[in-house]
Amino acid sequence: MNPKFARYVGLAFAVVVLDQLTKTWAVNALDDGRIIHVIWTLQFALGFNSGMAFSQGEGIGPIIGVIALIAVVVLLVSLRKTGSTMSSLGVALVCGGAAGNVIDRLFRGDAWLRGAVVDFIDFQWWPVFNVADAAITVGAVLLLIATFLAEFRDSRSDENLASES
Repeated sequence: MNPKFARYVGLAFAVVVLDQLTKTWAVNALDDGRIIHVIWTLQFALGFNSGMAFSQGEGIGPIIGVIALIAVVVLLVSLRKTGSTMSSLGVALVCGGAAGNVIDRLFRGDAWLRGAVVDFIDFQWWPVFNVADAAITVGAVLLLIATFLAEFRDSRSDENLASES
């Protein structure tokens, strides 16, 4: 196995582990409606999301779960291709976050893919989220930046070629 590939798969796995550990803590520590105030507007408050981002699409969790499983497989395959460190890091974070939320859908419900995603990080002015959601968001931002930088480099390279001719 390519060591670079293994490193990014390891990062994705670490995201899954951290996500599942924090969700297990949240379910146990915040089970009775308890809210833990952390700092300023940040608090930990247990919530469950059977839809997709920002609780949209309630009831279509199984469809979201299948799409997320496919996305994880596609992302893992894409990690094998050489890319920039930033884009590989972004893919690993998105992959780990998606896998963490799929695990909830698979195992935290009364039927296969009928589970709800555990959310507990609450700023009170932003939708409640979890470690997997944060990893997906950071990974997506890294992918956007990597794409922008690659296109910028390509356009600069095209300009240099045009000026040489």
